[in-house]
Amino acid sequence: MISIQSFDGPLNVAVIGASGGIGSAVVSALEDATNVARIFAFSRQIRNYGNASKVTAGQLDLLREESISNAAKSLKSSAPLHLVFLASGLLHQSTEMQPEKTWNNLDPTAMEHAFKINSIGPALVAKHFLPLLAKNQKSVFAALSARVGSISDNGLGGWYSYRASKSALNMLLKTFAIELARQNASALCVGLHPGTVDTRLSKPFQRGVPPGKLFTPAESAAYLLSVIGELGPEDSGKVFAWDGSEVPA
Repeated sequence: MISIQSFDGPLNVAVIGASGGIGSAVVSALEDATNVARIFAFSRQIRNYGNASKVTAGQLDLLREESISNAAKSLKSSAPLHLVFLASGLLHQSTEMQPEKTWNNLDPTAMEHAFKINSIGPALVAKHFLPLLAKNQKSVFAALSARVGSISDNGLGGWYSYRASKSALNMLLKTFAIELARQNASALCVGLHPGTVDTRLSKPFQRGVPPGKLFTPAESAAYLLSVIGELGPEDSGKVFAWDGSEVPA
């Protein structure tokens, strides 16, 4: 059994993107957390969690603000939330969308879709879910980002749409954190870099991953929840990697 450190329990947690590799692993880890009381697991297609007493499944489509708004409204009677974990991300989509190796590969439709999933959708989730965070105690809004969204860390180029949309997400999280501090000083808004995780997102790009650095979803979920447990008010607006190190802007 695990416990998310530095939170006052019992905790109410919302996981968005709960049917994905990392999202589903986060839900499973939270089910085993001794200080988590309720988990609200949202995904585009409602998943059946059987008789798991902690988990309530709900529908949320990142591409539709009405769906996001309705999901948030469904939690008002269950609020406050102590953790909102947004586990969404898009790098490739069959042959229709692949990471660009050169500017010659740029396609406006693919770029627009990347921004909708990686930055616009998460921004709308923050719009509707940040007001639900608990006050006068630690609460966290955490969204999956990526190290390749770091401008200063970009030494290889390529992957234009994914880099730019995750960089935009990082700026949004920083800006949300500034406003959030004025309204709810105990709450944090952060990005998380999960490392390379053995999911559909990374599957075509795992060949060069060093030994020991390809994580299972369960390993990644445990690392990320541990990082969240260590965060304090001074960390709001930043992006942290799976090992707790800060990802440069």
